[in-house]
Amino acid sequence: MTGWLAVNLFGAWASLLVQLLGAAIGIYSSNHLKGEPRQPVYIAALGAVLAAVHLLLLANHWVVLIAAWAAIGHAMHYLLCFYEDRPFALLAAHKKMVTDRAADALLIAAALLAWSQVGSGSLSALWAHIEAGHASVALAWSGVCLVLAVIARTALMPVHGWLVQVMEAPTPVSALLHAGVVNLGGYVLVLFAPLLGVSLAARWLLVLSGLVSAVVAGLVLLTRVSQKVHLAWSTIAQMGFMLLECGLGLYLFAALHLLGHSLYKAHNFLNASSAVRECDRKLMTGEVRNSGLSMIVAAPVSLIIVFALQAVAGGQAWPWWWSAVLALAWAPLLWVPKTTADRSAAFARMLAAGLMAACLTLAAGFVDHAPLGVRNDPLADAGVVALVGMGLMYLGMAMFQQWPRSVVVARRWVYAGFYMDEGYTHWVLRLWPVSWAGAGREATPGSWSPREPACERSGS
Repeated sequence: MTGWLAVNLFGAWASLLVQLLGAAIGIYSSNHLKGEPRQPVYIAALGAVLAAVHLLLLANHWVVLIAAWAAIGHAMHYLLCFYEDRPFALLAAHKKMVTDRAADALLIAAALLAWSQVGSGSLSALWAHIEAGHASVALAWSGVCLVLAVIARTALMPVHGWLVQVMEAPTPVSALLHAGVVNLGGYVLVLFAPLLGVSLAARWLLVLSGLVSAVVAGLVLLTRVSQKVHLAWSTIAQMGFMLLECGLGLYLFAALHLLGHSLYKAHNFLNASSAVRECDRKLMTGEVRNSGLSMIVAAPVSLIIVFALQAVAGGQAWPWWWSAVLALAWAPLLWVPKTTADRSAAFARMLAAGLMAACLTLAAGFVDHAPLGVRNDPLADAGVVALVGMGLMYLGMAMFQQWPRSVVVARRWVYAGFYMDEGYTHWVLRLWPVSWAGAGREATPGSWSPREPACERSGS
């Protein structure tokens, strides 16, 4: 099918996942929001979001893609503002709305640049044009605009603050946002892999922005006490890592990451209350997190495991530098607690890490016949940069876990996310001020402290 809508293999898998998650979130919401006066609004907005997501997954034309993504943002606004008397939820929704409008403008610019070269808005025509070897400066700039739009949509730094502050929305809304809506940026990048292939600047932009977001968010989440805020920073780190994968040309890994992260994050948010009870139990029993020796040993052990799996896969499954990056990403799962009470949990984490490594090795070993319809296009020059960045992140995480009192000054800056969101919020409210009668106050650049929403202060 070469019209405005088309079905691709990865889109079909993503659509099946969206339907599964949508059903789970809908069932959860029926009990979680029972008796809420605005429940009909919630149901209508949830249905609109899911319908628009399916439309985006079928998009084979720039107009459909832009319209579907804009519709998702518009419908999400009603979900994020479900509680109209919560100022931080309203502020986060306003910041997201401003960011979405900027992303829409960037997508339109990318479409116009590509359209002017291809003579058609069809994405199939664009792929054929690129496959015929017709690369141009306009297409390269189209790729840059597309990447900037995706960065804005996936809440990468420095436009990430709304994703953290919107934790005051209902829990099923958080699950929908983190497990589905934010992940769409990864799908779009995998879909537009041919365009990224003729735009080296766009790929380097993905590498650098993704790496910064993954490293900084990975450190920040260690300083947060609220379960939902911790999960929000985890999503920012995961999105950074996913966009880093796309920038490195490892689209198969990005596709697998997207599917896995969606299931993982939906479960985490819908199970957040149980996680809070478990955290309280550990605090009351005095269980200590990790031992220093395990942090030192975990990285080389993980590296040995990954390289062994690489050898089993034939030695050509993925680039050597990606093996090292994966090893550093998985190493924290191998940190062993000091207390004997958590030995079984440590074994479970190690088993989970081994299973993930084995599954990815199996998938990478059959790249040419991957069941997702996605192929890798490695960017070797950026691999070393990614490896150094992940190494710095691992060292920082180990330092914060093992010697928290020796890095008080650094911890304060990390807790604040290096104050990037404060600057972004200031300019959003200066350029697009807004007031909410329901919240009883007006939003101005100096009247908000966006770093500490109520859910973070209370730790709930």
